[in-house]
Amino acid sequence: MTSQSNSHLEYMRRALALAQESPPKPTNYRVGALLVDAETNSILASGYTLECEGNTHAEQCCFIKLAEAHNVPEESLGDILPRGTVLYTTVEPCFKRLSGNLPCVERILRLGNAIETVYVGVKEPEKFVGENTGRKPLEDAGIKVVLVEGMEKEILKVATAGHTIADV
Repeated sequence: MTSQSNSHLEYMRRALALAQESPPKPTNYRVGALLVDAETNSILASGYTLECEGNTHAEQCCFIKLAEAHNVPEESLGDILPRGTVLYTTVEPCFKRLSGNLPCVERILRLGNAIETVYVGVKEPEKFVGENTGRKPLEDAGIKVVLVEGMEKEILKVATAGHTIADV
């Protein structure tokens, strides 16, 4: 295993630790996310499901917190994110929200080319919205989507805590 793949696993472990902070519920996945400046290896923002007010997703919480820290609207983050910003998320970003909130894929896309790569721990299970087709619009926009292998079992155990056995 290369040192680069080791760093991807380390960031995914950190994101998984964040996911464990999310309250277990039968109606959502517990997800953790990190926005990272890949040039300096510094974490710009972190988030987990339901960390911020409302029905918030992990990626959304990263964006909300970073926007608040820089006193800009979330949709303007693309103007301030450093070149080479990457997103680590334990479960691939959602392409559809049953709550009516803006899906995380759309949140990423509206930042333009600010996020170069999205590293995911597992594909989104099909339980709530069916097959996640969000990877294609990300890739069509020039954003790489990379599966970080090796933690799938741990991630799914955390993500589905609070779901009944029949649900999983």
